[in-house]
Amino acid sequence: HSNSVTGGSGRGMQLGRPGWQACVLHRPQCHQLILKTPRAQAGSLSRMQTAASANSMDRSTGPPLLLVVGAALIKRGQPARVLLAQRPPGKQHAGLWELPGGKVEAGETPEGALARELQEELGVQVGELVPLSFASHAYPTFHLLMPLYACYSWFGEPEGVEGQAVAWVTAQELHGYELTAADVPLVPAVIRALHDAESWLEVHGVA
Repeated sequence: HSNSVTGGSGRGMQLGRPGWQACVLHRPQCHQLILKTPRAQAGSLSRMQTAASANSMDRSTGPPLLLVVGAALIKRGQPARVLLAQRPPGKQHAGLWELPGGKVEAGETPEGALARELQEELGVQVGELVPLSFASHAYPTFHLLMPLYACYSWFGEPEGVEGQAVAWVTAQELHGYELTAADVPLVPAVIRALHDAESWLEVHGVA
């Protein structure tokens, strides 16, 4: 044939005839040469664009993602305790208990957002934040993603600045509190952190 392959070893080698293209499909047992005319190339591109558009539409039909961040403020002791806050009347899920925290605003890091939220909600300035776990929970109108940090040091005495009740809870008491749906999966990680805090005291000889 007078239209010979003129170069390249990639996926689309130009043929002697303008606009034609050769595609080599590499398979374990053979190499298959497929000739694509300009019309076939346009059709393939159109189908790929349609598929990509459909995939994009599928992804966009789900509920919006809400990124929030939470803290397990842990007070070392025998036993160790973690702080829970109760959602006040007038807010969604009022009366349920949760690990304190809040929404990550545009331009904030999770750590920066958590430091701001704990200052606003509890009146404390936190020290080091240690990544602990995360929760991913689907609510009817949005999907919540919440990284959780452990915090063992802070300045100030935590209190409900916004009028919410707070409680220092041991690992054994934790199951007696009705938590929000997003906080429930975090309980095992919080209990491990409480036990680690108690072990830390034993290792360092603190009563």
